[in-house]
Amino acid sequence: MADVLENKRAATRFRILVEIADRQPAVSQGEIADAVGVTSQAVSEYIRELVDDALVEKEGRSRYRVTKEGVDWLLREATDVRRFADHVTEDILGSVQEDAAVATDRIAEGDAVTLSLVDGLLHATPGDEGPATGVATTDADAGGDVGVTGFEGVIDLDPGSVTVLQVPPVRSGGSRAVDADALAGICADAGVVTASGVEAVVALDRAGVDADTTFAAGEVAADAAGRGLDAVVVATADNVGRVTDALRDADAPYEVTDAA
Repeated sequence: MADVLENKRAATRFRILVEIADRQPAVSQGEIADAVGVTSQAVSEYIRELVDDALVEKEGRSRYRVTKEGVDWLLREATDVRRFADHVTEDILGSVQEDAAVATDRIAEGDAVTLSLVDGLLHATPGDEGPATGVATTDADAGGDVGVTGFEGVIDLDPGSVTVLQVPPVRSGGSRAVDADALAGICADAGVVTASGVEAVVALDRAGVDADTTFAAGEVAADAAGRGLDAVVVATADNVGRVTDALRDADAPYEVTDAA
C-alpha cells in the first residue's frame, strides 16, 4: 500500500507537496496550513525537510518550486493511491453495492437470483443457474422491485444498434419530405425512439409515432444501445452532427440514413 495511506506523516508530506506544486512559485505557508489542517510552524518544518530531500527547491523568500524528483515522488504515490482506490471501488464495494431489479417471480430476502437485462432494465429471477447472479436484499412479488447485492458473473448482453434518420431542414421540405408510413415502419421495431429538432418531432407526429424524448436524443439512444435495445434517432440535418458525436463518445454502433 502507498506510504501516504499507511503513515500520517507521509500523508501530510504528500498533501503539502501537492499544495506547493499547485501554488508555486509564490507559496503562502499560512494558506497551505489552512488547506492541510496543520499549523504554519508544521508546514515550515515539512518544507525544510522537502528542501533537504531535494523534492523542493527554494528560489527566494516564500518562493518554492517542486523539483523533478518531487514530481516523480508525487506521481508514484498518486499512482499507488489510485490503485488502492480502484481496489476499494471495484473489488470491495463492487461486491457489496445494492441495486434494484424487477422481480420476475416471488422472491424472498436472502434468495439467490439470476440477473438479466430485459427491455433495458435489470431483472431478477429466483435461482442461481444463470451466468450472472446475486442475492436478494428485500422481499418482492412478481413485477415488483427487489434489492440485489453480491453480484457475480457477467450478464449476457448483445449491444443494440442505433439508426439515425436524417430529416431535411424546413427550408428543404422538412417533415413534408418524409414518407410517414416508411418512418412509422422503421420505428415500429425500435426499443427507443428519440427526436432532435422541430422538423424531426413533426415528422414523427405525422407518422403517428411518439418519441420517448426530444432532448439529449443521442445520449439517450446511446444509453439504450448499451442496455441491449435498438434505437432510432430522428434528427434534423442540422442536429445530426451533435447526435453522432454523442454516439461516438459512447462507442455505440450506428448508421445514418436519409429519412427523405
